Amino acid sequence: MDEFEIKLFENQEIRRKWDAELEDYYYSIVDVISVLSKSNNPRRYWSDLKRKMKEQEGSQLYENIVQLKLKSSDGKFYKTDVANTKQLLRIIQSIPSPNAEPFKIWLAEVGKERIDEIKDPERAIERAIESYRRQGYSEEWISQRMRSIEVRKDLTGEWKNRGVKFGEYGILTNEVSKAWSGKTVPEYKKFKNLKGESLRDNMTNAELVFNMLAEVSTTELSRGTKPKNFEENKIVAREGGGIAGDARRKLERKSCRNIVSSRNAKCDKNVLDI
Repeated sequence: MDEFEIKLFENQEIRRKWDAELEDYYYSIVDVISVLSKSNNPRRYWSDLKRKMKEQEGSQLYENIVQLKLKSSDGKFYKTDVANTKQLLRIIQSIPSPNAEPFKIWLAEVGKERIDEIKDPERAIERAIESYRRQGYSEEWISQRMRSIEVRKDLTGEWKNRGVKFGEYGILTNEVSKAWSGKTVPEYKKFKNLKGESLRDNMTNAELVFNMLAEVSTTELSRGTKPKNFEENKIVAREGGGIAGDARRKLERKSCRNIVSSRNAKCDKNVLDI
């Protein structure tokens, strides 16, 4: 599942994104400003508030604010200022609003959901399954998707054990993807005409199976060969993906059907089962 989410506070949307390293959510500041201030121009309100906080309090909050790409009302992703829970509480204190206290309570409740899921992973699995069902995915596809999540966790856990940094996972993932499908993740997304959507959430059953084979193969090769540095991990990633790539090409020759498909759930839910 994508880590980007939308939560409702009194029927108003608050965009947020989970940060696995921070183990906290980043919330769209302008969304919160809009809810609390009722301003017609929340971006301008936030700009003025940042300046005021810096001038009056010498706050370093502005310097610590980060930007993330979040989905806008037009369906496109734009960079916007975000704040984690601690930062957001500080901002709320500077906004005179009758909704401040109710919002703090809401913030604690929606934040607790993820903490509970970390302590009890079954809750996260159940939430993901229900979300997929609401989107119209078949039970067979959902079952495959849940397996793919576990396979991915095993692989990233192995990479972590081999000293691979979190920021390098994407590079290795591209190596695996290129070796089995012939496309890097960005190329695969473009092939499926995806923008900010999750690639795996738009794979067919067959694509998920071969992607899992590639990642399982990479994990097992890594455990057996014990790569000592990033370059060796890249080699293992290519070899693991290559095992699935060889199997894909053999099946395509025998079946006369392409496994890697431009079809996706966005266009037609029926193609999720092939």
